[in-house]
Amino acid sequence: MPYLIDGHNLIGQLPDISLEDPNDEALLVQKLIGFAARTGKRCVVVFDYGLPGGTSRMSTRAVQVVFASQRSSADRVMIERIGKIPDPKDWVIVTSDADVRDTARRRRMTVLTSSEFADLMKSPPKPIVDAGEAADVYVPPDEVDEWLNLFGNDP
Repeated sequence: MPYLIDGHNLIGQLPDISLEDPNDEALLVQKLIGFAARTGKRCVVVFDYGLPGGTSRMSTRAVQVVFASQRSSADRVMIERIGKIPDPKDWVIVTSDADVRDTARRRRMTVLTSSEFADLMKSPPKPIVDAGEAADVYVPPDEVDEWLNLFGNDP
């Protein structure tokens, strides 16, 4: 499920990024890139008032960064995008704005508040191997001998 995220709403919920920081958007994008890498999910993050509006060069394959124009807002951009998404049940909308949440719910989209998503971002990645399950590390003796012959037996 891809995420459509109100960037400034989310920054306001993160303890280590301030809306007063001139690099707050770039810092959030870095966090989202890490989140996308851990989870395999795509993110579209929308910020208010960029010059010019539209997709930013900060975008990556996993995280698309969009700035609303001076005559619009992140909420307006998100509402427009929500209306155009062809597969709404596959998306998660992240915002604290009631109008955006209501629009998403009308399209039967999953909605998280910015606070809920901030908590989700803090959770550690799932382990590849279950902690109760031992990894299979057995190597047959003849294979060990073959590797030792190939690479030598120096410690």
